[in-house]
This record gives sequence, structure tokens and C-alpha cells, in this order.
Amino acid sequence: MAIPTSRTTVAATIQLDPEHCNGCGLCVAVCKDDELVLTQGRVAFSGHPLFGCIGCGHCMAICPTGAIRILGRTLSPDDLFDLPERESAAPYASLHALLQRRRSIREFQERPVEPELIDKILAAAQTAPMGIPPSDVHLLVLDGQEKVTAFARDFCDYLDGMRWLVSDWMLRLMRPFWGKANDALFRDFVRPTIDTYTERMRQGVNMVTYDAPLAIYFYGSAYCDPADPIVAATYAMIAGESLGLGTCMIGSIHPMIQHGRKAKEFREAHGIRSASREGLFVIFGHPHLRYRQGIRRTFAAIDWVR
Repeated sequence: MAIPTSRTTVAATIQLDPEHCNGCGLCVAVCKDDELVLTQGRVAFSGHPLFGCIGCGHCMAICPTGAIRILGRTLSPDDLFDLPERESAAPYASLHALLQRRRSIREFQERPVEPELIDKILAAAQTAPMGIPPSDVHLLVLDGQEKVTAFARDFCDYLDGMRWLVSDWMLRLMRPFWGKANDALFRDFVRPTIDTYTERMRQGVNMVTYDAPLAIYFYGSAYCDPADPIVAATYAMIAGESLGLGTCMIGSIHPMIQHGRKAKEFREAHGIRSASREGLFVIFGHPHLRYRQGIRRTFAAIDWVR
């Protein structure tokens, strides 16, 4: 039994080379599928895996002698690389400083994001962890201010046809079903947002993507862990900050293009492959303004269990 994703429905193949195995047992320790055991000092198959190899690659990556090869689920030995030395990684102080410097930027210079920077953002985002490999995260890259703004304009046209969703009669009808909190969300945020987006766009002001020169939409498939697109988007955002770009997460587009025939037509028109439980747009660009101070943020609660 293999765990399916949109990219594969079968388990990966594990190839063992007992002659090169030194019996260290590291592969057995890291495999959480109960696929591997040590028999007479050599790695062997247990015969009772939990799901079948999902292609995480841990056993292949940790083996010191190259006695294990994983093939399938988009993985092969060619995907192995030597980890950078610990000394080359950012220490906590540098990482924290980078995170403190990041702010949501919505004012950008009239210049494109260089292709080499986009490549670096995508490379960083691809290192994000995932629920089940191979990653089921999809990306729509809108490269250039004209493309980003055209998407925002189409989105506002789409919203104009969705006003019935936030009409008084619809909100009254739905309140018993979705509760007080959702009712307040639609009345006090969703409806004003739709009004603002569409009206300002008619005035030539883009309040959706702020005329950013680059936007990337992270979304998943029906098989995707809901957290995966959000984690990948966060990695991309942090990478953008490290490259001197301004970034901003846009959460208002994704939920509006998920349900119904019109939403499906909009997705298809823009090359979005599927609906997704979670998704996020991130906009990037060279900042037009610079901040001198940050603002301390807090969680709603931190409950310790000790």
C-alpha cells in the first residue's frame, strides 16, 4: 500500500547492497516505515512495512557506505548532495536579525526582479519540508508588473460577479450554518475587501497585488498536506528578504477562487491546476521605502507543558 500524491501512486523502490553495508544501523533508526532491519549484521527488508517507501530518502542520505539506493516517487541517487558545513549556515543571531528586518512591503520600485533572484527564491522554497513526499505544492509565477497587475484586474472582475456571496440576504441565510465568527468575518472583512478591491481597481489603483513586479502563488492538490504550500511560501518570503527584496503575503485571493463553477473557470483561465485547501500569494519587489524601526509581535498564547 503506497500513500498517493498527484505525482505518484506507487511506493518507491529500495535497493540494498549488503556487501557494502557496515551494519551501523543508521538506516534502520531513521526509517519510520518499519521497512528495514539488521539481520546478521547487515541491512535487510523487514517484510512488513507500514505503508511502503514514501521516498523521504533518509536512509539513503544517512548511509555512510552507499549501501542503499532509493528509486521512484521522483527520487533517485542523483538527488543526493553533500550538506554544507555547519559553519557556513547562518547562526541564530543572523537568522533572527533577518527575520526582524522583514516587514510587509507594498511599495516597490519601477524595476523588475532579476531572473537570478527568482531562481534563488525558488531554490530556497524547494527546500521546505512537506507532509508526504514528493511535494504536491504547485507554483504559479507571475513574472513582471504587467502580468501581476493583469491577474489582479481579472481577479477584481471575477469578484464583481461574486457580490451575491456577501449580500445581506446571503449572510442572513448562512449565519445559522457557519456561526457568529464567520458571519462577522464576511460582514466586517470580506465584504469591505471586495468593495475596496473592485472600486479602487476601477480608479486605476491596484490594492490586490500593489503593482508588484513579481508574484508567486503557492497551492496544493487534493492530496497535499494543507500546511505544505504555506511553509513553502514562508521559505520563499524569507529568501526574498535575504536577497534584499521586499515581500508581502497576500491571503485574500486564495479562498475566493476555490469553490464553484466560476472559481474553476478563473483557475483554468490562469493556469492554476487545481483547487487547494490552503494556498498563499507572495509578492516581491525592490522596496521603494526603507523602514528604520520594527514592531514587536506576540502570539495569542504560549501555554507551557512541563
